[in-house]
Amino acid sequence: MIIKNVSLETVCGITSKLPENTLPEIAFAGKSNVGKSSLINGLMNRKSLARTSAQPGKTQTINFYNINNAMYLVDLPGYGYAKVTQEVKEQWGKLVERYLHGSKRLKAVFLLIDIRHEPSANDKRMYEWIVHNGYNPIIIATKLDKINRSQVQKHLKMVRTGLNVKPGTAVLPFSALTKQGREEIWEQMDAILEDDKEPEVE
Repeated sequence: MIIKNVSLETVCGITSKLPENTLPEIAFAGKSNVGKSSLINGLMNRKSLARTSAQPGKTQTINFYNINNAMYLVDLPGYGYAKVTQEVKEQWGKLVERYLHGSKRLKAVFLLIDIRHEPSANDKRMYEWIVHNGYNPIIIATKLDKINRSQVQKHLKMVRTGLNVKPGTAVLPFSALTKQGREEIWEQMDAILEDDKEPEVE
């Protein structure tokens, strides 16, 4: 997709009503320090549309970015941040669950995992939760530039095994620094949007 215009259209907090969008939505989930804002900025060729923060856990809302009036990229709150109270974590969880259950236009969920480490308990829970809500998440293995090229396949296998992903699940390595993996992620998103366009059989 050639990005002509991007805008942050809707921000939903814990008590907000979710928007009833007509365009297809693709959501991105990941723990607080996995590099989600950097990925979103990289995908959209913008330096600071999604705010990156030195303080993990800053995204406490669901943010809907309108791309070309053709789709929404949906940024879900980061999970697993220790300094947030249990009550706030539960409220975030309810917000995300309300979105996963309630959106009529959500087409796919991408789950970001740090390629350097084995998936955490929170990562595994999130993967299972997304599957439980009826989606087969596509995995993005972030921070690719932080490991040696010779280690990439071993670490991708560690991510697959750690999450116990379903056979055939795409696991896409990505570097916010070099933008390696950006095209592959867009290919997946374009294919999802193309499927959405296919006319329904009466």
